[in-house]
Amino acid sequence: MQATPRLVILAAAVLAVCDGARAEWAGTVEGNLFYTNDVSLFSASRRLSLREDPTQPVVDRTRQGEDMVMEPVVEVRRVSTSRLGATEISFKTQGYVYAQNPLFNHGTYRLRLTQDLSPSMLLRLHYYYAPNLFLGPNREHRTGTGSTDEERVTTHFWSAHLEQRVGESLNLRLLGRYGLRLYNEAFAERDTRFWTIGPHLEWRLSPRLDMTVGYHYERGLADGRNQPQFNDDVSYINHYVSWEATFRLTQRTSFVVGFDYERNDFTSELADDDRRGAREDVYQGDVKLRHAVSNAMALTLGFQRSQRNATLERRAISDINVWVGGDYRF
Repeated sequence: MQATPRLVILAAAVLAVCDGARAEWAGTVEGNLFYTNDVSLFSASRRLSLREDPTQPVVDRTRQGEDMVMEPVVEVRRVSTSRLGATEISFKTQGYVYAQNPLFNHGTYRLRLTQDLSPSMLLRLHYYYAPNLFLGPNREHRTGTGSTDEERVTTHFWSAHLEQRVGESLNLRLLGRYGLRLYNEAFAERDTRFWTIGPHLEWRLSPRLDMTVGYHYERGLADGRNQPQFNDDVSYINHYVSWEATFRLTQRTSFVVGFDYERNDFTSELADDDRRGAREDVYQGDVKLRHAVSNAMALTLGFQRSQRNATLERRAISDINVWVGGDYRF
């Protein structure tokens, strides 16, 4: 957690030095209140999105109980212009606070640079940091005793998005990403390096309908593949597909419906590893109603359901999240 203040200071320094002939500040404050029926899967379900970190770490022990979760979000942006074009620097911090399960409390931080390359092309560079996420109690493999310990992971990733506008209604985007998932000592054989690549398409089909589709291919290589004494290799190949449509019902009210599918093929070749030959399929759907109370403030109401079918489980695991929230732009 010591890296968190340093990241905030770095973000403030970057925002301060990126000055231009014309610079503007803006920001968003957001708050959401969730009900979830499984605290162990809540984080993974909420991040199953093209805009987030869809390939979450393995969760071995699910069905950890229901809870209410508060999500505060703050984002600050600075836009400046120069001979290179428009440049935007933004810093976003997001938290999840659980009413009855405080061990799952955590935060994420994102620093982003957006640079115009031409009137129709731009580049976005992201750094994302999620420290000390609690995944739940789990059986550790390193001592050979099979004892139960807290499983925690810290995630870093760096990503680049190259976006090209085609005409007035179509945006094409190519994503490249490299990241690290670093576990606490009891589960260090799960430390993973991963690489992601994939195309996104945003299409305005009509004045009242927008559609977004995307695909990611990801390869994750865990330290456990070279440590056969632990029989715990979480390396994987991941395929992720996302579809979302936004319907503008009125000038101030919109309805969003989305579907996500994720397939994890575990690639362990360790003879006694439970994941050898295993796979996991995740199906998730969500709907959200958003109403702009004013030009600066909006209210949201949402519902999300995911189902996980894993060869290691006897039956499918479902996760349901319902939320209300709002945001204010300044």
